[in-house]
Amino acid sequence: MYEIRKESLILLEKQAQSGSIDVLFGDEVKFSEQGYVPYGWQFADEEIFIPASKGKSINCFGLFSRKNQFIYEISKKNINAAFIVKTLDALSFSITKPTVVVLDNARIHTARKVKELLNVWQKRGLYIFYLPPYSPHLNIIERLWKEMKQSWIRPQDYQTADSLFYAIDRVCAAIGKHLFLQYSKAHF
Repeated sequence: MYEIRKESLILLEKQAQSGSIDVLFGDEVKFSEQGYVPYGWQFADEEIFIPASKGKSINCFGLFSRKNQFIYEISKKNINAAFIVKTLDALSFSITKPTVVVLDNARIHTARKVKELLNVWQKRGLYIFYLPPYSPHLNIIERLWKEMKQSWIRPQDYQTADSLFYAIDRVCAAIGKHLFLQYSKAHF
């Protein structure tokens, strides 16, 4: 199953490169005041820290293409299936050519509410492509989330909820305009 889905995704990406369709990779991410520290080190006499407080967070659902097109919705509420339906339904009215949205198998992506609209969206030219289980490496938006957390949102942005929320909004608005990811020609 994995190899078949991977090959299908490669074919979709080739169609996107030729311009006959659009392919958008979708997922959601949570940013919290706890900060993002994947690893780190410091000298024994150094005091380096990121102030952290629990509680406030912001969620973002994004759709991202290899051409750095970025469509996003930010919410202080949890992202659920109704949120996904609302966002994808709005997208289905705005597309100008057949568009494939690549999603993982998270419950909110495969919920009954989502599946009930698949045929409606297909009539509008929007198709959902589900990745095989346990394959986040096939979803390029995962790289975008990492870049945002690791590079584009600064440690000082985590000092307050307001500064974090402003930074996320600032970064999201700049993606594809001032902030870009580059991809090699090899897909996988």
